[in-house]
Amino acid sequence: MKPKKVSQEQEEKNLDLEEILQQEAGVTRVHRTFDRYLISFVALAWAFFQLSLPRFVVLDSVFVRSIHLAFALVLVFLGVPFTRKRKRDIPGLHSLKHTPAIDFILAVVGALSVTYIIWNWDSIAQRAGIPSTQDIIIGTTMIILLLEAARRGIGLPMVVIAILFSLYGFFGRYMPGVMAWRGISLGRYIGQAVLSSEGVFGIPLDVSARTVYLFVLFGAFLDRFGAGQFFNNVSISLLGRFKGGPAKAAVVSSGFTGLVSGSSIANVVTTGTFTIPLMMKVGYPGKTAAATEVAASTNGQLMPPIMGAAAFIIAEYLGIGYLGVVRAAIIPAVVSYIALFYITHLEASKLGLMGLEKEDIPNFLKTISQGFHHLVPLVILIYELAVMRRTPNLAVFKAILYLLGIYIAREIWFSSRGGEKPLQILKKVTIEIGEALVQGSKNMIPVALATATAGIIVGIVNLGIGSRIVQMVEVLSMGNVFLLLFLTAFFSLIIGMGLPTTATYIVMASLTVPIITRLGGDMGLVIPAIAAHLFCFYFGILADDTPPVGLAAYAAAAIAKSDPIATGIKGFIYDLRTAIIPFMFVFNPAILLIGVEGWASGLAVFVTVTLGTLAFTNAVQGWALVKNKWYEVPIFLVAGLFFYLPNIVSEYLGWQASSYWLIYLVALLLYGGAFGLQKLRIRSLSGASVH
Repeated sequence: MKPKKVSQEQEEKNLDLEEILQQEAGVTRVHRTFDRYLISFVALAWAFFQLSLPRFVVLDSVFVRSIHLAFALVLVFLGVPFTRKRKRDIPGLHSLKHTPAIDFILAVVGALSVTYIIWNWDSIAQRAGIPSTQDIIIGTTMIILLLEAARRGIGLPMVVIAILFSLYGFFGRYMPGVMAWRGISLGRYIGQAVLSSEGVFGIPLDVSARTVYLFVLFGAFLDRFGAGQFFNNVSISLLGRFKGGPAKAAVVSSGFTGLVSGSSIANVVTTGTFTIPLMMKVGYPGKTAAATEVAASTNGQLMPPIMGAAAFIIAEYLGIGYLGVVRAAIIPAVVSYIALFYITHLEASKLGLMGLEKEDIPNFLKTISQGFHHLVPLVILIYELAVMRRTPNLAVFKAILYLLGIYIAREIWFSSRGGEKPLQILKKVTIEIGEALVQGSKNMIPVALATATAGIIVGIVNLGIGSRIVQMVEVLSMGNVFLLLFLTAFFSLIIGMGLPTTATYIVMASLTVPIITRLGGDMGLVIPAIAAHLFCFYFGILADDTPPVGLAAYAAAAIAKSDPIATGIKGFIYDLRTAIIPFMFVFNPAILLIGVEGWASGLAVFVTVTLGTLAFTNAVQGWALVKNKWYEVPIFLVAGLFFYLPNIVSEYLGWQASSYWLIYLVALLLYGGAFGLQKLRIRSLSGASVH
């Protein structure tokens, strides 16, 4: 089959998509030698500062947040141009060949304004929240430069939302009806947003500075040392020969990458460049291959330990242990991946696809033997977190040290056997580690800017706007928690189209979590706060593949040369099995292992939730063993509902809680019955074809 001729319009789209991939990889402008070395020096300094915190340097938390943000501002002003030209102007890169003088000035002023709180900490504390004229001038400068840095680093939507909240804070007294509130002065605004620990320098930025940076750096080291390719090869070696093997391998590989990646787009770039062509090779259409990778990479942010930074922020907000958040999040995350794995099987069945040829499948034992060292740091990380109960930042710090030790020892061993001299080995190892440190710092820029900018919004909400917004949301939801959840999901998807996942979660959680828990109580439902937080987080993630923006879909479509909108739509359809889970765990907290004691009970919850998700997947995909008949779809849906919500079903039927096993039995009969109907249909069709 001849390849389709690509139109000029499609070529232009592909240019834009490739720029998305390059920007995610840290490529921003063509740098002259001085600029390149300066940016690398700043990035290295940031990395060494962050690595010194767990063990060697003790600083006040506000000081750490301030320095952390200062590094991010300097890097974004030096590295990202004010405006960007198209790729056609300079193939593969942006058009500015050097950093202009104004950006050097902005970088210096930005760093000084952000660290102002350090140099004047004593006097600011003595003024007790009453800012001086100097505070207001420098604080206003900082806000403006932070918003400009956020525009360059993460896009205009985040800036627009922060500005709208700020304007509402200033001019709230002029708003009509329930929207009206007393408003704030510029001094009060600066005091809250800049000079307190409830605004820019709040909990989200603290989590970014104390913990997330090290996890992102850990991921950058793994990627630089070849772990991404190793995960791909292992997945292909295990699953490549099965029906739809490359797609199943993409799911598993993206799940592994998601353990340490806080970005859907980074996950697509890491795994998709390998898995998408393989999927297309066995017969998956480009759109389907790209959508599968998008869904797998998007769900990577659900996977502990990093969860796109949300796990750490939720733990700080709720004042619970980090492992408590991981415990609550683990079943939904794993079940979501199992369901996506099942979707790839259903899609392969629809298309009549098989696996890869034997020669295209790497040998499993050889792959493991060559890359086993990539697993050791992950095992150490999990051991430090789960067994030794270290804090997340100390656990990942130790994992980084082990990772570096393993890499250096391996390079010395193989290079010396290859005849390289010690100085050559030292130079090569130093360069590799240095480049990983630089890339880790670049990868952190969007996270630091997002958490800092979201702090502006959170600070204003805490001044009193929050109560007004809660009233507005309550009016819109008409006091109904079901409608409120749908509104929260909808607005999370809309806001999340232009915001990083972490920022979307912070904004929506600060606005809707209190009212979700309160309205649930008014209706007689006990909705745990962690369930409401995770609900907001899930839909912030799903925005990454929601058209028309869906940057993860754009990145995958660039690789598959498919239409990004169509890819996003199909990826979102795949993600419906993820979208249903938050609604279920809000009404059945046992899915989050809340109130569940013992391994047996936890395993029972895992199995039933998995069956419920698979039943829902069969209904949405329109396929089980063969194409569903119309009457089989409601059977699958009812079976899924019984598996998901035995508590609600038993209460509706007036049964005792001890009768859950009977509800599960009914669900099994319904689910098995639907498969039985399709099995009979297959046999009747086979018999008819024989005769």
